[in-house]
Amino acid sequence: MDAAIHTVRARHEYRGMRTAEHYFSVPLDHFSPAANGADSETITVFAREYVSTEHSEAAAERLPWLVYLQGGPGGRGNRLMSLGGWSKAAAKDFRILMLDQRGTGLSSPIDRNTLPARGDAPAQARYLEHFRADSIVADAELIRHALGSEPWTIYGQSYGGFCALTYLSFAPDGLREVLITGGLAPLTGPADRVYRETFKRVAARNAEYYGWYPEDRGAVNRIARHLRDTEEFLPGGERLTVERFQMVGSFLGGNTRVDGLHHLLEDAFVDTPRGARLSDAFLEQVRSLVSRAGNPLYALMHESIYGQGRATDWAAWRVLREFPEFSPNAPEVLLTGEMVYPWYFEQDAALRPLKDVAELLAAKTDWKPLYDTAQLAANTVPAAAAVYSDDIYVERGLSLETAAAVRGLQTWESSDFHHDGIADDGEAIFSRLLGMVRSVRS
Repeated sequence: MDAAIHTVRARHEYRGMRTAEHYFSVPLDHFSPAANGADSETITVFAREYVSTEHSEAAAERLPWLVYLQGGPGGRGNRLMSLGGWSKAAAKDFRILMLDQRGTGLSSPIDRNTLPARGDAPAQARYLEHFRADSIVADAELIRHALGSEPWTIYGQSYGGFCALTYLSFAPDGLREVLITGGLAPLTGPADRVYRETFKRVAARNAEYYGWYPEDRGAVNRIARHLRDTEEFLPGGERLTVERFQMVGSFLGGNTRVDGLHHLLEDAFVDTPRGARLSDAFLEQVRSLVSRAGNPLYALMHESIYGQGRATDWAAWRVLREFPEFSPNAPEVLLTGEMVYPWYFEQDAALRPLKDVAELLAAKTDWKPLYDTAQLAANTVPAAAAVYSDDIYVERGLSLETAAAVRGLQTWESSDFHHDGIADDGEAIFSRLLGMVRSVRS
């Protein structure tokens, strides 16, 4: 396929912005010799364009493109209700293209219902090999040509930053400039070292949180003891276990969300004729935090983003044994972060049918390289990255190691934000990074 087949299906205008819905037909396998053949299998990739109504339609057509690469893997592009934060800042100078990365949102979505169409578990695993950053970048380049764009600006948040490094590695000619927030991936080494550092950061973040809310340590331990002794079920009928409850530690990864953990815990129990039980309101909130029904690709592919030439072999689960303080049976229970464990595929109904394919992906030894370290060392594309000093998901030391390996990559380190910094002050962060890359160009 020499170019993506491109259609625009709908346009809308509301709350100070105009949108257009773009659909692209792209090869499933960009790297097969038959990828450009008439009979090669294709998938759909969706992206929504956002333009400020401050620009006339004619002026908007002349604006350069900025592509936003969402976190994940498995996260669809944001659905903006209005321009605010980083998007408000970006819309002053760009047409924003919000990409649903392949397998998410409206881009040939993957879940327990769609994957069986591929066949048995080995066939499903082979299909999923095509849903990593290298394929996402190849999609983006086809889309860029379909839109008739010159080299464009990309903005990668979290996993989107990992994709940006892959873009710089294999398609730098398609890039004008690169902005990254909380997303400088380690370029080499096993997944184990990532999780080893992550567990240390999450333990420290637990301690910091309990320093703010000392009463919550007792609340967490009370809930854990209760779950060991009493069966409690989420609204969907799944049992809530201690290890699954520990997943609410996802709150700890943010500035804007961390206090929400206290609000979650404060009304966990209600008095009933059967004694103290977890409230329906609490269980419903927990369900929304611990279920992967909305993004199963995250659980399937998360460890693969660190897989290069070797099996990940459930790295987080193996490294966890070095940190017994995170055990669900520990006297003082700690909350966890973004790690994925094999028991997810037993306890989460949305993941249970995907257990066999998850095991195959964890055992896969021949993952292709996601980065070209020689190309990154010779990089000429202006790039800037925000590194958050206490980020529990993308560890500072590993981030700075990567930054040093990318020629010309400027870093701005801040202890004022955590992983969700752009939700806290996205306009200022975006403007700062854009100013950094523009200072290189001037």
